[in-house]
Amino acid sequence: MRAESSGGGELDLALADRMKDAREAILTEIRKRIIGQEAVVEQVLLSLFVGGNSLLVGVPGLAKTLLIKTVSDVLDLSFSRIQFTPDLMPSDITGTDLIQEDAETGRRHMKFEPGPIFANIVLADEINRTPPKTQAALLEAMQEKHVSVQGHTYPLELPFHVFATQNPIELEGTYPLPEAQLDRFMFEIQIEHLSEAEELEVVRQTTRIDTTEFRHAVNAADLLAFQRLVREVPAPEPVLRYAVDLVRASRPSRNGDAAPFVKEWVAYGASVRAAQYLILGAKARALTLGRYTPTFDDVRELALPVLRHRVLRNFHAESEGKTQSDIIGMLLEHVPVPASGM
Repeated sequence: MRAESSGGGELDLALADRMKDAREAILTEIRKRIIGQEAVVEQVLLSLFVGGNSLLVGVPGLAKTLLIKTVSDVLDLSFSRIQFTPDLMPSDITGTDLIQEDAETGRRHMKFEPGPIFANIVLADEINRTPPKTQAALLEAMQEKHVSVQGHTYPLELPFHVFATQNPIELEGTYPLPEAQLDRFMFEIQIEHLSEAEELEVVRQTTRIDTTEFRHAVNAADLLAFQRLVREVPAPEPVLRYAVDLVRASRPSRNGDAAPFVKEWVAYGASVRAAQYLILGAKARALTLGRYTPTFDDVRELALPVLRHRVLRNFHAESEGKTQSDIIGMLLEHVPVPASGM
C-alpha cells in the first residue's frame, strides 16, 4: 500500500511498517546488554532514523560508550571511539597524507591514511576537552559528510553519525562548545543514574563473562531507507506551525512580545534548526509507533531534548536556579496547542 507523501509522491507504507518492526527488533537486541535508560535509547534510535547527530551528557559510569557501541553492534555498523584530549589535533581525527615509497621504483608519493572518523558511528568522547580547532574538524565532518585534507576531499561512508559525550561535573581545563556548534546536534540526551533494581541488574550482568550475541535485523541499507522515508512523511500544517511557534517563543527579542519569563531568563533562544529537528523527530517517532503522520504530542515529547541545548540562560536564570528544562516546560505551557482535532 502507498499513501501521499510530503513530496507529492506516494509514501511506502510497507517500508513504514517495516520501520516500526525494526524499532522493536533493535530494542529487543539492545536490551540484551543495556539495562533501563528507555528514554535515552529511544532518543538515540530517533537520531539514527532521522540521520542526525546527538550529544550525550552524563557523569562517568553511566554506560554512554557501551550504549553507542551496542547500537553499532546491533546494526552491524562500523564503530570508532575518539578520546578527545587537549593535545588532539584535527589530523588525528580526519587522517593525514603520509609519504610512501614504491618498493620497485623507489619513487615516493603521498598516500592518504584515513583517521578514526571514517566509521558509520563515531563516539566523540568528552568533546569539550579538546581545543576549538579540533572540535571544528569533527563538526565540519558532521555537517558536510566529508573531510578535506591538503586540498583533497574524502567522502565519509553513509550512514554516518556522531554521538559526542560531555561530562557535566568536571569543567576545569575544558573548551565548552559554542552555541552555534551545539546547534548542529539534533538532541541533547541527558543520562541519569538508574534505579536501585536496575543498578543491581547491571552489576549482576557486568561481573560475569559477556556471551551476548546479536541478531542483525537491520543493516546500513535499511537505515538509509528509513532516513529517506522519514523525509517523505507528510506533516500537517498545524503541526508545522506549532513547532515553529514553540521555537519562536523561546527567543527573548520578538518585537517586544516575548513571554515575561523568556525576557527575564533567556539570553538567546533556539534557531530554525530546532524547528526542523522537532518535525523530523516527530515524523520518525510517529513511524516507529505505527502512525503515518506526526501529531502535536510527538512534537511535545521531543521538545526537551531538541531545545535543551539551544536555549541559553542568562545570569538571572542561573542566579535563581532556573534550568533549561524549567524554561522549556514553561514554554510548553505558554504556547497553545492548535485546536485542530488531531
